[in-house]
Amino acid sequence: MRNPIRSKNLNRRLLPIAVVALLALYGAEPLRAGHWTSGLGVGWIVVGLVLRSWGAGHLIKRERLTVSGPYAHHRHPLYAGTLLIAVGFASLLGGTTAWSLACLSAAWFFLVYFPRKERRESALLESEFGGAYVVYRASVPALLPRRTAWKPSHAFAKAVPLSSAWSFERWGDNNEHGTLLGVTAGGLLVAAMALRNLA
Repeated sequence: MRNPIRSKNLNRRLLPIAVVALLALYGAEPLRAGHWTSGLGVGWIVVGLVLRSWGAGHLIKRERLTVSGPYAHHRHPLYAGTLLIAVGFASLLGGTTAWSLACLSAAWFFLVYFPRKERRESALLESEFGGAYVVYRASVPALLPRRTAWKPSHAFAKAVPLSSAWSFERWGDNNEHGTLLGVTAGGLLVAAMALRNLA
């Protein structure tokens, strides 16, 4: 299993995300907005972690086309899980600053980051898996999940190497324990802030 604290996670390109997180913490009002938002926030975080873990355990990058597990419902479960975690933390932190930053971050994600990433990843997967990826992309939405799982035809499954069952080793190879560690640290920090506010 890889070291959860990887050098790519300390890249200076991620500095704006760190600044946004620190600003959100500075203006946070955990528990002041009401206990229901805190419970809702924890729920979103748990659902986001489960979705990311489910996806990471199926994902085999570059070697196989991943269409199993959550990838049968949407093409980007890791992004979707991260968005749910972000909404959960915004709910936990409360306050105008956290929600304003969450809205600005969402606008940047949907208008700038995700369209560029989606174009790049789609081009790469199409070059590696050809028409099979084109069929998958046309059948499965990017972020909002389809209600029923998409199933590849027999001919599709024979045309390209596909990933199959969830694997803990794959989960670790995709550094999902690093995500779990980061979310846990963030949760403990918010809990400490909430306890201080109650004191």
